[in-house]
Amino acid sequence: MKWFMRRIEMGCFDVVNPYNRNVSFVPATPDKVHTILFWSKNFGPFIKSRFGEELREIGYNLYFNFTINSLEPLLEPNVPALEERIRQLEYLCRNFGAGSISWRFDPICFYKTEDGKIHDNLHDFNYISNKASQYGIKRCITSFMDDYHKIRKRIAKLPGFAFIDPSIEIKSEIVLKMKDELADKNISLHTCCEKELLSILPESSGITKSSCIPNDRLMELFGGSLSLKKDCGQRIKNGCGCKVSADIGSYSLHPCYHNCLFCYANPASD
Repeated sequence: MKWFMRRIEMGCFDVVNPYNRNVSFVPATPDKVHTILFWSKNFGPFIKSRFGEELREIGYNLYFNFTINSLEPLLEPNVPALEERIRQLEYLCRNFGAGSISWRFDPICFYKTEDGKIHDNLHDFNYISNKASQYGIKRCITSFMDDYHKIRKRIAKLPGFAFIDPSIEIKSEIVLKMKDELADKNISLHTCCEKELLSILPESSGITKSSCIPNDRLMELFGGSLSLKKDCGQRIKNGCGCKVSADIGSYSLHPCYHNCLFCYANPASD
């Protein structure tokens, strides 16, 4: 965040493409930026230093994708305690409005441990959703873990551990149950890059694909005009609904230290 705020003061970001190393210039003044969307599992440093309040005073609109999964240290060893993340959610809702926050319960994981037992990370879902509902959250995004080579490489170091990919029928049962639990709390359920799963759900389920970069929603919240073109750099064929945006993050310059076992992105933990 200190780097981010320095670049905000400079009024621009120089973004290095991780694949071809090309550098692009992204203007970052309030007249050029409709919304800044933050995506995290831990907004503690953001909240402690009141960066959000500072950015809002400058004139930026803010939106938050907040991933809060069940407490499971084996899967997410370095995220704050669940109660701390819940407190962060309450703070963001109170200070920036629940409408500007999407709660992500993502990814859903099934796995086997050395003792041969099968586990999942769904056990705190109802508790988290109760809290989210109390704070006014209306939107939950979820998906099932995708298997990548770097994930297999990472878990090879754990004796007897293996991720398990449930059948599409079991996945369907799970999200329908989640949808029913959320419906009682006035929270809608959306899936991230789960095209096959959506194709077998009843039309009456009300579960839709998510747009984690939701330009239409941002215009509803903050006015103005944004492109509704899909981001061709994302997994559109898999059901990604994200709209075009400028990603100013960097895996190499700003590695994540949560070291989540299922992480598909972070090279620092390989």
